Amino acid sequence: MPALWIANIKVTDEEAYGRYAKLAGPAIAKHGGTFLARGGRYVQLEGNDRPRNVVTRFDSVEAAVACYNSPEYQEALSHANGASERDIVVIETTE
Repeated sequence: MPALWIANIKVTDEEAYGRYAKLAGPAIAKHGGTFLARGGRYVQLEGNDRPRNVVTRFDSVEAAVACYNSPEYQEALSHANGASERDIVVIETTE
């Protein structure tokens, strides 16, 4: 079943996070991820406001988790750590 990787982010260091973004996109694409939403307009209805929201589609939960744990993505993530507050969840879709 396809899966969605949903990230809600508050960037605290634009420069460092820019390095993350430059590396993360190719790492995600390499593992079959397709961006469905990436920092677009949003309305916060409940919970913590994180002004950057990203939704990425993968072929499966396992593919999304493998991407997250890959050396390429972990390298990118090293630039996001300390440069952002993030919540990430991977959820299987119903179709």
